[in-house]
Amino acid sequence: MNWKSTLETSEELLDVHMVTPHFTAGFAIGIIAVHLVYPKLPGNVANATTYPFPVLYKEVFFEIEELFDGSDAIKNQIVDAAKYLEEQGVRAIIGACGYFAHFQEAVREAVDVPVFMSSLCQLPLIKTGISPKKRILVFAASGDNIDNTILSKVGSDSDRLLIQDVGHLDSFAGIRYGSNGFDNKRLTEDLANLAKKIIGENPDIGAILLECSDLPPYAKAIQAVTGLPVFDFNTMIDLVYHSVVQRTYLGYL
Repeated sequence: MNWKSTLETSEELLDVHMVTPHFTAGFAIGIIAVHLVYPKLPGNVANATTYPFPVLYKEVFFEIEELFDGSDAIKNQIVDAAKYLEEQGVRAIIGACGYFAHFQEAVREAVDVPVFMSSLCQLPLIKTGISPKKRILVFAASGDNIDNTILSKVGSDSDRLLIQDVGHLDSFAGIRYGSNGFDNKRLTEDLANLAKKIIGENPDIGAILLECSDLPPYAKAIQAVTGLPVFDFNTMIDLVYHSVVQRTYLGYL
């Protein structure tokens, strides 16, 4: 049964739209996350304290390499996860890995809420915003898997991209291979130093995109040594959240 909820306060008329009642409510953002066990730092898409608003997770079970490759065998599980999140009342759906881009179109067609399955969805926006003479440095967990096939799913291509694989870094192994611990200080330094080196060798880089959902905790360190705009999953999620949950502006003239 659909209910139309009209709530008034002394300050404003609150959200009015058709909703299906659930035993919980208030999750605007739904996140599909692969079952991987290792420390998830604040800033990681799979750490709920990353966000100043509630998020609802749905776990999926397969090998991460299947996601990197875009295996058709996992598509139904991902689509079902998206449908579950929509049924729970989320207003937008995110995938907690850049390689969920393989399934951007399939999920978008299966649900009625907006879908942004990958941080790579930001590429058209970034290309629009920086000079056409500038390129975008993309830090990727599996650089070999980012090609025009996956990029086409998010309305982009490899033009003006410099793909840098970070999965090979020893300090990233704790994340890449799902071990129970890693040296966070070392990883921070490695990523920052790598970014600084690449920018020094490629002065035409105008922005950086962190593909992996584990990389946002290192965005500030990368920006500190490069001075460039750094986009990641959380810049996208913040944008999406504020588009589906608008607010009343209070102030004075």
